[in-house]
Amino acid sequence: MTTVAVQTRVELLTGRTWTPVCDWDQLAPGRGVAVLLPDGQQAALFRDANDRVHAVSNRDPFTGAYVLSRGLIGSTADGRVYVASPLLKQRFDLVTGECLDDETARIAVHTTRLADL
Repeated sequence: MTTVAVQTRVELLTGRTWTPVCDWDQLAPGRGVAVLLPDGQQAALFRDANDRVHAVSNRDPFTGAYVLSRGLIGSTADGRVYVASPLLKQRFDLVTGECLDDETARIAVHTTRLADL
């Protein structure tokens, strides 16, 4: 009997199209990956401790640098998962995109899905 491993990839909704961005096994829990989208924008992908995938803009709105994929993932006392910018340490909710440290700032959030190949 032969066992075939199913490979899973992460896809982002870009416009009306699902765009493959990386393989699931390339995402390590707690670490980010930067991806280039078809429109030239960058997204930061994260796999949290519960194996949920999050995708947000990779651009830090406070500095303009494309660095959020290098940020640290954490969670608040009430369970909100966030990424902290590696530069000025502002925290961004990975579900809503809102900045937890400055209510006037937010980042774009992308819809994700997992697809078997």
